[in-house]
Amino acid sequence: MRLGRTNRRAFIAGLGSAAAWPVVARGQQSLPIVGILSAGAPEVYAELMTPLRHGLQAVGYVKDRNVAIEARYANGDFGLLPQLAADLARHGAAVIATTGMTSALGAKAGAAAVPLAFLAQVDPVGAGLVASLSRPGGNATGIYLVTADLISKRLDLARQLAPNRSEIALILNPKGAEAQVQLQEAEAAKAGGAFKLSIRIVNASTPDEIDSAFEALARPKTGAVVIGSDPLFFSRRDQVVALARRLAVPAIYDRREYVTAGGLMSYGTNLADAFERLGIYAGKLLKGARPAELPVEQAARFEFVLNLKTARALALTLPASQLALADEVIE
Repeated sequence: MRLGRTNRRAFIAGLGSAAAWPVVARGQQSLPIVGILSAGAPEVYAELMTPLRHGLQAVGYVKDRNVAIEARYANGDFGLLPQLAADLARHGAAVIATTGMTSALGAKAGAAAVPLAFLAQVDPVGAGLVASLSRPGGNATGIYLVTADLISKRLDLARQLAPNRSEIALILNPKGAEAQVQLQEAEAAKAGGAFKLSIRIVNASTPDEIDSAFEALARPKTGAVVIGSDPLFFSRRDQVVALARRLAVPAIYDRREYVTAGGLMSYGTNLADAFERLGIYAGKLLKGARPAELPVEQAARFEFVLNLKTARALALTLPASQLALADEVIE
């Protein structure tokens, strides 16, 4: 959803009104509140709220029994995130849990006094969220997914699929917090001679620009495309997968949810596991743990997921090495 300038101002102005957001029910007013802040869209994260609630339950918090959950979604308009975080603080959130680095930075900007449990696709130390992984030292801690740092691996998977002398495209959102790290890794791969094929960077910051990015890949046709880690792309994954299918180009993603939506392959962390861990961290902070002393947890397991139905639709024979390495094959 994109808001015009006038509507956007009216939307922000209404954040503090009773009509803007549902408040905790009268009988639950005494419950502590965990705020959820996301740069994406609510329908995209609906299934992931279940493992998050499981994480909260693992440390003793059950939704609507002894904890309330309120969520705010920016729907791809990253500029709204600080205001949404401030609105959660005004509504009494005792902890804010964020679904990615972009939303984590928004929470820090808009509600710095509220303890923060984050998921981070890029290094939270380099992003300025924490002083170190072992001793965060501030008001934030959480889970480091390392997702955006795996661009080199995804580019290599794309290279294996691209015809000789074809171009590989990397689509990034330059407005996202993850973009710079991914761009640097791609440039390092090229400079180091890791890829004999050319790598083309294509930018997209809105749903319309996602359409335009794929149109550009058809002139001349790209051999394979890597979709960068970004909450906008994840929220628009049905659109992204459909465009890749229409262009008939092999596409590699960072999360299995793209593949279950019909994408070809993904390499990254398991989001359901990560959201459960996020719920555990939010629960620990709610119990009084100090973010400054709660070490950032780093994802150690990655999964490679393939969709053979999509490969057949592309008339693509996957390398035997990829089939052998796959953690999950969807048929």
